[in-house]
Amino acid sequence: MRLFLVRHGETKWNREEVFRGQIDVELNERGREQARLTARALAGLKLAAVYASPLSRAQETARIIAEPHGLPVGILEGLNDLDYGNWQGLSHQEVRERYPELYREWASRPHTVRFEGGESLDDARRRAVAALEEIAARHMGQNVVAVSHRVINKIVLLAFLGLDNSHFWEIKQDTCAVNVIEFHPDRYVICRINDTCHINPIHKGMEAPDF
Repeated sequence: MRLFLVRHGETKWNREEVFRGQIDVELNERGREQARLTARALAGLKLAAVYASPLSRAQETARIIAEPHGLPVGILEGLNDLDYGNWQGLSHQEVRERYPELYREWASRPHTVRFEGGESLDDARRRAVAALEEIAARHMGQNVVAVSHRVINKIVLLAFLGLDNSHFWEIKQDTCAVNVIEFHPDRYVICRINDTCHINPIHKGMEAPDF
């Protein structure tokens, strides 16, 4: 199976650097345009299926991608965003002020953090990898799109590269980035990471925040 793992388009809270997690925040107009450009880039593929996280920002991105192919969007709970617990709905500045020690740990040792009222990267990684392996079992030899979230895409890519979550900050995921992963019987092959050339010229967009 060839998996096209896509991050959802931009939302208002991406622009404002507010922690979203499992709060349902819809795409803004720029996010919808990003999704349309992603759909155009993937329109030439023969897709067997399109899946998404249960959150509307991922579902809407997936519907726009699926429309040219006449496909429905399957919802997988395992692709849901990381549950940031008490951080959800707070800005970066608010988190720094209210949770300074945990914020420093998140910035330096993300793999050790368990969010109060939420989950850890390991928790999210287990469910997300299981969801994608379920997709692979259904669609051997086919092309599939899955639309998820920044954190989920990062930790899935780390898993398939054989790296632990301590490397979390070493992979970037911009809005509507496309990653391509081949599932083979004995290994995963990463063909593309954080590709946004369908949205930005290759020389632009390099300073976009990883949020």
